[in-house]
Amino acid sequence: MHEYVLVLIVAAAVTYLATPFVRSLAVATGAFTAVRSRDVHTTPIPRLGGVAIYIGFVAAALVARALPYLGSLFSSKQIIGVVLAGGVVCLLGAFDDIRELDWITKLAGQILAAGLMAYTGVQLLSLPIFGTTILPTPVLVLFTIIVVMVWTNAVNFIDGLDGLAAGVVGIAALAFFMYSYIVSRSFVPANVFSTATFISAALVGVCAGFLPHNFHPARLFMGDSGALTLGLLMSAATITLTGNVDPSQVSGNEVTAAFLPIVVPLAVLMLPLLDMVLAVVRRTLAGQKPWDADAKHLHHRMLRIGHGHRRAVLILYLWAAIVALGSVSFVIWDGWRPLVVVGAAAVLGVVLTVWLPRWRPVERL
Repeated sequence: MHEYVLVLIVAAAVTYLATPFVRSLAVATGAFTAVRSRDVHTTPIPRLGGVAIYIGFVAAALVARALPYLGSLFSSKQIIGVVLAGGVVCLLGAFDDIRELDWITKLAGQILAAGLMAYTGVQLLSLPIFGTTILPTPVLVLFTIIVVMVWTNAVNFIDGLDGLAAGVVGIAALAFFMYSYIVSRSFVPANVFSTATFISAALVGVCAGFLPHNFHPARLFMGDSGALTLGLLMSAATITLTGNVDPSQVSGNEVTAAFLPIVVPLAVLMLPLLDMVLAVVRRTLAGQKPWDADAKHLHHRMLRIGHGHRRAVLILYLWAAIVALGSVSFVIWDGWRPLVVVGAAAVLGVVLTVWLPRWRPVERL
């Protein structure tokens, strides 16, 4: 565990220290987010924060490579593939932050990055459906690419309030770190050092290091360079575990073992996934393209019902934690305890979401 703690600290520290320099780069290159009708900020804010996030992740990988246990992971090409693919989407997003790219270019870049990861071994080897389902390799590679694209775009969709995307991904990464660590202990032979657990720990670190600069009022946005990088890294963590684990290793309960390997990877990013699905359905029904922007995301709705900027973000953090950590609790505990804890947390979430604007109509956080 101490090696993971070191990786987390390095990722957080390097990201935190690199962010002011990246902000200066954003100002010098004119990478600003202009004020648009759907935005909540009132002045142009520099964006390019994903570069600092990527630097923090690379630093964590370099430190991990020198460690006695995590260093053994580098005998395969998986982490190198993730680093290279992260560089592709970060560079793609940086170009978009400086000079906006068309959607086809961004889509092609995401497919290239996903293909690069699959080529280096970061791909689904099976699907944990009805036990372990083995499909032809081309089909699994296709599923891998789809997962990467869904995750990257889901994070991009939710990046609408200061600190929201970084906080939600940080919570998701923490939940998946716990899940991956627990599942890895059940391997034969037991080995808690896995690619998925390392990526999750590094993700928690980079999000923690970036948030002080990005929480409201933000001094720097992560931009597409950050949203795409975080989404790709989260997809890499889920792919390297979900497609390589026997459901029986997750839980001794047959029903739990059948569902959790699919439910947990979806639950840890349920908030951005839900926001993306609702946006696509909403825009399609309105005759718009799915990627046409609007001001009807979950965070916009939170503002409309009376929450202030920071309070809306904190309540969405709470919901992200309820779903992500709640799903992992079923791996930790058996019986009724997870249901009671998750149910009580959900009631609290509903109360704060619906009634808090009536009790405190003006945000004072």
